[in-house]
Amino acid sequence: MDSTSARASPFSSPKPAALLKKVVFTWSQETGLPASVCVRIHGKIFNLHMLPLISRSGYFKKALIESSSDVELPHSFPGGSETFEMVALFAYDSPLPLDPFNVSALRCAAEFLQMTEDHTSGNLCETSDLYLNQVVLQSWDDTLIVLQTCQTLLPMAEELLIVSRCVESLAFMACMEILDPEQRRDRPVPTLQALAGRPWDSEAVKEVAGQDLWIKDLIALPLQFFRRIIRSLRRQGMKEKYVSPIVVFYANKWVLSKKTHKFWENTAEEDGADTAGNKVSTILRGILELLPAANGAEIVPVTFYFALLSMSLALNLNDSIRLKLQDLVAYHLHLAQAEDFLLPDNRLQNIASSPELKTMERVVSIHVSSRNETTAANTSSTVAELWDIYLSQIAVDPKVGPDRFMKLIETVPMADRDTHDHLYKAINTFLSAHPWVSNEEKANLCSNINCQKLSQEACIQAVQDELMPLRLIIQALFVQQLHTQQAFKHCSESFRYLHCKEFSESIPSSTCQVPKIQKLNESPRNLAIGEEAPVVSLGSLMKEDLSMKGPAHGSKAENESTRFRIQALEKKLASLKHSLQNTSKGSVKTDLKTVSFRLFAMEGSAVARRNPFGHVSGCIGSLSWTAQRKYANRLLKVFRKIAMLGKGKSKVKQMASGHPDGSLSCRSKSLHEMHDC
Repeated sequence: MDSTSARASPFSSPKPAALLKKVVFTWSQETGLPASVCVRIHGKIFNLHMLPLISRSGYFKKALIESSSDVELPHSFPGGSETFEMVALFAYDSPLPLDPFNVSALRCAAEFLQMTEDHTSGNLCETSDLYLNQVVLQSWDDTLIVLQTCQTLLPMAEELLIVSRCVESLAFMACMEILDPEQRRDRPVPTLQALAGRPWDSEAVKEVAGQDLWIKDLIALPLQFFRRIIRSLRRQGMKEKYVSPIVVFYANKWVLSKKTHKFWENTAEEDGADTAGNKVSTILRGILELLPAANGAEIVPVTFYFALLSMSLALNLNDSIRLKLQDLVAYHLHLAQAEDFLLPDNRLQNIASSPELKTMERVVSIHVSSRNETTAANTSSTVAELWDIYLSQIAVDPKVGPDRFMKLIETVPMADRDTHDHLYKAINTFLSAHPWVSNEEKANLCSNINCQKLSQEACIQAVQDELMPLRLIIQALFVQQLHTQQAFKHCSESFRYLHCKEFSESIPSSTCQVPKIQKLNESPRNLAIGEEAPVVSLGSLMKEDLSMKGPAHGSKAENESTRFRIQALEKKLASLKHSLQNTSKGSVKTDLKTVSFRLFAMEGSAVARRNPFGHVSGCIGSLSWTAQRKYANRLLKVFRKIAMLGKGKSKVKQMASGHPDGSLSCRSKSLHEMHDC
């Protein structure tokens, strides 16, 4: 921007009044004519000569002809007595000290006094217009000064297009500021991206707005001028990502700032002006007209709309403004966070009857009823989750009854909830804060929970929750067992498809069978449909290996080590088989620590886990997903060790040659028999 500073105001030194007296006295001496015209304005009297006035002004020419030499200007004369002093100086052909502070008033006064080109060339109307166009409108600072001085000159300044010219000039220079590559190279245009996802902070927004002085200048303008500049910016092609933040910065300064409210309250007490609520209501209504209608979701953060809605409730603004804000919040609700939802500032007051809760209930209802088919799938589950989290904060109020809480739950359709974890937490919080609720009311509330939409952790917690009714606990137990079966099925499928190649040489399995013609290095996925695969046990493989290979010699230490390894594997397989048989029957063991030791002895962890309430789960379905995966991994490790025995062919040869009594064969046979069963 042009950083040319505004020239000094002519109201400083020298005073126009002193200059006028000197000029009038000089004129009287030079012409010998007395000052015969008396001009009255705002209680001041000016004795002037007739000839300079009628030669420049059509107003004085008509007034002096129709009446005596006494003329009184109306109270609405633009600029008052100070401006008339400068007009009189111009009439006496005295040099006129034009500057941005007085040019708009002089232009309006010249129009009022009809000082046009019809009376003389280079009259005050043309002189002031030339100064406006060639000097003022070329400078950002001078244009701002002229625009601000036009506040007291309306509507004449508007009729003379002074305001319009200033508005268009400021908008044009603002667009040039955005497009200037030199300015934007190291200092980008302020946006609201840094404020997204955080609670609204007026001071932080104020710091962002102050990064560019031209934005700071625009948001200091009165609403009537600011509104016209924003419309001109859009008309001249400035992108919405630059225009909308300016509107937000303006609203933050004049609507959301507590310092501004205090200033207005003090001003209203001193001079009886409008209250802060009336001024905020007027400005907020204008802001809502300037905000983007539907495409500002990515530009204006949703926390801004929540902040405006909260302020409208705090100042008790009229219903039309609140309804408009509710529609805006409902449109952007899927972009919000649970912390943005409105709650009373004083949490000790009655939340059930607070305007914040009623407003949020209305907003969610508007969102549910106004969504279309394209947005329902993307936003419904998000809004439902946010609403359930919000209900957890509402549930702590003891004055929220069961019927009222049920109505709040039903604000969002059950079909919109992809998960019921947050709904379960909200109902659990409500029951904890309302121990007097009857069993019938408790069952009615809990009937909204679908256990199939609970996560495994929430399902386990529901089983152990003493506040939940028996029917819900039974449903949760059933779903918990389904989770366990699915987990073991997943482990079985993973073993079959991912590790069948590695274990097909060593393990008999009904889920991973090797056909007769299949080679050891072929994948079991290549089996033809309907083709049967024979069961191959570990013992038969070892016998076949011993019969095909000749005798070999080895050390006694290696034979003993191999025999001990096979014994350990026999014990592990027997223990695992016993645990799997008990699991498949679906029985719940009373001595959970024994089963936990058998399953996870090498890991040092127990199956039984405590929930947040301190109870211990007593069924295998209470295993977490991590514990189930550890269980499956333990199976796979044992199978890998068995597979390694098939590969250690040299050691097997030594064992066969060093033990003619057939002890190794007996061990292999026992493994074979255990697998066959």
